[in-house]
Amino acid sequence: METDILRSLVIILGVSALIVFALSRLKIPALVGFLLAGILIGPHGLGLLKDTHAVELMAEIGVVLLLFTIGIEFSLTRLLRMKKAVVAGGGAQVFLTIGLSALISYAATGSLNRSIFFGFLIALSSTAIVMKMLTEKGDIDSPHGRMMVGILIFQDLCVVPLMLLTPSLAGATIDLPDIGLKMGKAAFIIMSVLLSARWLVPRLLHHIVRTRSRELFISTIILLCLGIAYFTSKFGLSLALGAFLAGLVISESEYAHQATADILPFKESFMGLFFVSAGMLLNIGFAAGNYPKIAAAVLLIFLLKLLTGTAASLLAGSPFRTSLQAGLGLAQIGEFSFVLAIAGRAAGLITEDMHQVFLASSVVTMILTPFVLNAAPSLSGWVASRHLLKRVAQMKKVSERAGHPARRQDHVIIIGFGLNGMNLARVLAEAEIPYVILEMNADTVQKMKKKGEPIYYGDASSVELLHNLSISRARLLVVAISDPVSTRRIVSIARHESPDIFIVVRTRYLVEVEDLRALGANEVIPEEFETSIEIFSRVLHQYNFPGGIILDMVEKIRHNSYTALRNPDLPKRHLFEKCEWLPEIEMDGYKVPPDSFLAGKSIADLQIRKITGVTVIAVRRGAEVMPNPAPDFRLSKDDILLFTGGQEAMKTALQYFKGKT
Repeated sequence: METDILRSLVIILGVSALIVFALSRLKIPALVGFLLAGILIGPHGLGLLKDTHAVELMAEIGVVLLLFTIGIEFSLTRLLRMKKAVVAGGGAQVFLTIGLSALISYAATGSLNRSIFFGFLIALSSTAIVMKMLTEKGDIDSPHGRMMVGILIFQDLCVVPLMLLTPSLAGATIDLPDIGLKMGKAAFIIMSVLLSARWLVPRLLHHIVRTRSRELFISTIILLCLGIAYFTSKFGLSLALGAFLAGLVISESEYAHQATADILPFKESFMGLFFVSAGMLLNIGFAAGNYPKIAAAVLLIFLLKLLTGTAASLLAGSPFRTSLQAGLGLAQIGEFSFVLAIAGRAAGLITEDMHQVFLASSVVTMILTPFVLNAAPSLSGWVASRHLLKRVAQMKKVSERAGHPARRQDHVIIIGFGLNGMNLARVLAEAEIPYVILEMNADTVQKMKKKGEPIYYGDASSVELLHNLSISRARLLVVAISDPVSTRRIVSIARHESPDIFIVVRTRYLVEVEDLRALGANEVIPEEFETSIEIFSRVLHQYNFPGGIILDMVEKIRHNSYTALRNPDLPKRHLFEKCEWLPEIEMDGYKVPPDSFLAGKSIADLQIRKITGVTVIAVRRGAEVMPNPAPDFRLSKDDILLFTGGQEAMKTALQYFKGKT
């Protein structure tokens, strides 16, 4: 038995590693590889693993481990911050999907209970896939990312009542008192678990941490995961739900960050195990013989979830383009649905054939999800730009236009009011420079409006909205949002509508700099390289590099669109090591560029001390150092001048050397 389990794990890990590696060469996401690996090695594929019961057990273990890692990253505080997306968006999406799915299913089956259960299965989306894709793309904090995460959180919370309702749906009639009793029992269990997060678990972990044993700490975390999952299963709830609650318990403790750091390295393995196991349950022969049904089911699921996801986001206050992008991102079946499907099959709500159709269509939607999410920004932008749909999207804006700013002139338009936008607005206010802010988070708009900020709600990719902000008379446009696709679209539209406006764009990654410049941005500030500049500037300062040389390097990097960082032209570290001939005094330095007017002239010709007030104390040429150079010493390109003087004199000298005085 032990060798059978080991053999199964070796096959799963070996085959999935090979397929994921092969697909990565084609830039196909790893999740697709895991699902295909499961299909290939499963009992209905090559038959490398034939024990269906063991396969289902692996799938459930995979779900338990996966949902524990999801729960440990979950936070009630985060839930409260996203309450509008969670309650309004998530509630609308779940109930709309269940209602429409049940309506369509009833027309086909004639069974109300079975139709409602089909709605349960379709309503849930994949938290694992969507969260992973959003994280990889850096879109977690984008408008569509926040909406998708909020809806996913609500779906995960809905699993509790859906699991409890499933056995009741198997009866001839729905027993409301029985459902109420089970819901009350579930609520009691969940509240007990959550209360332990506040009282028992922190004290337990406190004593564990005091032992300073990392092994004991990790063992305790795993014990909490499996123990709470086992406890909840004994009271009629699922192992998966218990694991999720266990993660939530730990996330609310003061040791959550350390627990996350210790457990998260296993997250990718947990996810891989689950998706491989899910693929192994698919009957290839059945799918091949029933592909018309499966294709129809996939199309129906995609269109239905696209419709309900978009509608729910619109009801939660998101613009049309953002709502459509969220709908596209949620148009797949989720991992909780596999748990529900197993429970429904055991209760007789779905037959084996129905279960296989559901499995096949679910796996297909999961495989398609990474590709749909990659195409969603462009597709949603294209659809939103169509004239007919633009009118639909602008219906809400008509009532808001009265609140838009009066005609302004020579002002700054700030797109996005996150940390960057907030800091910029504070500086502009102190400098008495007029500005106006456009933000897509309605709660932020409402909050900052009360504080007197000139902030308005809307999507900056709308031409009409930019004109309402008087873009043709603005001096600057600053785009400080986390959505790369929207950023490119805003820059392109703004440049077309106002050819003379100066556009400053904040982006996360260097690869976007050239594209944004080509679209019309004047300045593009990539966060990752600005951080690099700050780090290397401080490091070089600790090695006594003169501030002038560091400043020149920074200016060169920024001027050349940050390409200079790939091949930096800095003098070696030993050039500025402390030397016996160099006293500890305030000094600065300057490297003579090849085209500088300094090259070929003597220190006397340049009258450096007379014009600037500084004294040249040394010149380095190659490996040779010439301290206290004579007045007739002639400078050459790439010479490094070291000079001393007062702060103002050294600033004047740097300007003089650059030919700016």
